[in-house]
Formats: sequence, structure tokens, C-alpha cells
Amino acid sequence: MTGEKLVTFEILEIKPEHDRDICEIIKKVGEEYGAVGDGFGSSDAEVAEMSKHYCDRSASLYLVAIIEGSIVGGCGIAGFNGSRETCELRKLFLLKESRGLGIGKELVAKCLDYARQKGYKECYLDTLSSMKSAIALYDKFCFVHLDRPLEGTIHNGCDVWMLKKLQAA
Repeated sequence: MTGEKLVTFEILEIKPEHDRDICEIIKKVGEEYGAVGDGFGSSDAEVAEMSKHYCDRSASLYLVAIIEGSIVGGCGIAGFNGSRETCELRKLFLLKESRGLGIGKELVAKCLDYARQKGYKECYLDTLSSMKSAIALYDKFCFVHLDRPLEGTIHNGCDVWMLKKLQAA
């Protein structure tokens, strides 16, 4: 026995009552990694009211992770610039104390399953090279590193771009 505490978490679709908490988490984690201002996901207009931007279950989904009644992070998926072929993994942000518990892995898996069910052919993401644990997670999901961002990205502050081909479920 390693002395590790088993932590139980649940993952739910975002609701309006989650907006304030997930906004604070996205901004806090963004600050932790220096991802502040234009060009970073933590500064996107949608962050203030995530539930309104991810309410169309035919094209987008945002999930929140909860431990003991408190939101500790989230992750979403939506069409990249409205595409029905390419989706984007969006705003995987977890509070420091909730990392390393398998929550990120579960969030990404659920988002990718959703993307496959909706018929997306590939999934794009952009992030920062300083977010090493997130990149390691994306590598485990077989995302391939790109030399440059996909045309049309609004996150010009990011310096890592990745793409995953999706197979039908």
C-alpha cells in the first residue's frame, strides 16, 4: 500500500449554476501558467458563461469534474470554427490539487467519445509548452504534434498544436 488516498469524483455536463466556479478555475489555472490576455483560452469571451456556449448538444459539450460537491475543473469539445469535420478539445483546466487523480484522462476520453458520436473526423487542440502534464496526457491519447496551428485559431499565444484522427466508435 502506497498510502495514496482514493478520491471519488463525478463528471457532469455543465449547467448555468457551474458557470461562476468554472470561470474562476479557468482564470486561476491560466494565471498559474502565464496564459493571460488575448490569444489564450482563459481570456475567451465564452469563459464567463460556459453553459450558454456549450448548450447545443448536437455540436458541443462541456463537462465539469466535481469532488465532494466542489467543481475542480472541466473540459469541452466543439467544432473548430464551426466545422462539422474538425472539432477542438477546449479548456481542459484542473485545479492543482485535483491533478494526477485521473480526472483529466476521464474528461478527455468522454469528450473524444462525444466527438466520435457526432461524426467529427479529427480533433485539434492548442496549448502551452509549460503545460507538460497536459501534453503528456494528449500524447497518451495519440494526438500528433503539429509544426503550426490550424488556420483560423484564435489562440495565437499558444506554442503547442496537436491533432488526432478520430475513428468511428
